[in-house]
Amino acid sequence: MTTLHSPSRRRALIALSLAVAAPLSRAAGALDSASRRNGAAPEFAGIETWLNSEPLSMAALRGQVVMVDFWTFACINCVHVLPHVVQWHEKYKDRGLVVVGVHTPEFAFERDTANVKKAIQRHGIRYAVAQDNKFATWNAFHNRYWPTLYLVDRSGELVFSHAGEGAYDEIDRTVRQLLGRSQ
Repeated sequence: MTTLHSPSRRRALIALSLAVAAPLSRAAGALDSASRRNGAAPEFAGIETWLNSEPLSMAALRGQVVMVDFWTFACINCVHVLPHVVQWHEKYKDRGLVVVGVHTPEFAFERDTANVKKAIQRHGIRYAVAQDNKFATWNAFHNRYWPTLYLVDRSGELVFSHAGEGAYDEIDRTVRQLLGRSQ
C-alpha cells in the first residue's frame, strides 16, 4: 500500500513535477541558462567523509570550472546520468574542470560509506565525492532533486543548473564555453 508520504509516491510526484515544469520553465527562459548568473556558489557544508579526494572547498577551487553533481546510488535517474559525468571528468579534467559528486542519500542504506565506495567503484568514478549524509550541502545549494548538476565558473559564480536526465549536449557546450574552448 502506498502511503501519502512514501518514497515511491514522492519520486513519482517529483518526476511528474519535473516533466510538467521543465518545458514551461525553458519556454520562459528560467532554467538551464548558462548566461543567467545565480550568485556565488555555496561552500561544501557538513561533509564528514570525502572519497577519492582530500576535503575540497569552493574557495580553494576558485580559478577552476567546477561541476557539482548531486546524486545517490539507488536513484535510477542518477545512475543514468553518471556515465556522462564520468565522461566529462575524463574529457576535461586536464583543461581545468573539477567534478565533485555530492552523494546525498535518499534511503538509510545509502548513508553507509562502504555502500557509497562500492557504487563509486561500480560506476568507475575517479573524481571527488562528498558524502552529504546530513543534507547540509544539499540545503546550502537549495537543491530539490536527484540528480541535479550545477556548473560554477572560474570566479566562483553559479552559472548553470539542470535537474534530471538529459541536456547532455547543452551541458557539454556550457563546460566548453566556461573552459574557454569552443570545440
